[in-house]
Amino acid sequence: MRRDPDTLLPPDGRADARAESRATGERDPYLTQLGERIRSLRAARGMSRKDLARGADVSERYLANLETGTGNASVLLLRQVAGALDVPLPVVLAEVDGHATGHGNPGAAEFSQLVQWLAQLPASDLARVREAAQHALSPAESRDARHRRIALIGLRGAGKSTIGRALAAAEGIPFVELNAAIEQEAGASLSEIHSLYGQAAYRRYEMRALERVLREHDTMVLATPGSLVSEPATFNLLLSRCLTVWVRTSPEEHMARVVAQGDMRPMEGNREAMTDLRRILQARTPLYSRADVSIDTSGQDAASSLQALQTQLRQLPH
Repeated sequence: MRRDPDTLLPPDGRADARAESRATGERDPYLTQLGERIRSLRAARGMSRKDLARGADVSERYLANLETGTGNASVLLLRQVAGALDVPLPVVLAEVDGHATGHGNPGAAEFSQLVQWLAQLPASDLARVREAAQHALSPAESRDARHRRIALIGLRGAGKSTIGRALAAAEGIPFVELNAAIEQEAGASLSEIHSLYGQAAYRRYEMRALERVLREHDTMVLATPGSLVSEPATFNLLLSRCLTVWVRTSPEEHMARVVAQGDMRPMEGNREAMTDLRRILQARTPLYSRADVSIDTSGQDAASSLQALQTQLRQLPH
């Protein structure tokens, strides 16, 4: 017999609370959290709402509703089903590839068990599991080999290119801009890649370009795009093969430097540009923090920043 979705929940009053919430027009806490998660993921990737809507083939209005916690209530029904099955929602939602035919999919079964186990671990253990998995799937090179490649990460306007060129010149090693390598890989400009092929294609070119420059350069200083850290496979490859440096500054200096370079795009038609920038930085900070070294260029000229970076690099254990 078909059961009403609310009856899938234990009789602890939550179904009544949800019904009352819907009746009074209050936002469901789960949909609000889901919207915040989508907005955070979008910010980490540096995508505008228009870009994401186009890539997902949904309207901007639908995406706006989803991000503000007023999206499709069917997500709540899926969550209720997951609760009744006593599994985390990702187990229900995930698309897992498998080589089995018929009803048995060992890939899906393994994924289900893994997610349920991870969901029970504290944050400190999750970090250890991530590091172990990263090492197993993409073994790091020796410390000496990694330290011969220095990769700069951080938001646009932090000073990656300026400091990177200066460091490469001081050390007598090549300086590589990954953005240029991506354009070479695709045979198109970055804007053309995004407009013609979309975000997924850009990520593929980014990974191929990184793999190529790593093959071609045993020693280099590499400046990377700000959003690279939001693509796990690409970022893990960078971490395993390079010594990484987070070049950071204040949101105000990020914006001022980009505009000073003649790029007015952050400000055009966007009165909330600074709010968006702060949101992007907040979303990416846990990722940037995985770098081996961090330098703050706020209020510093290029020479001072270079000196500070060289001092930190000399102090690293060999």
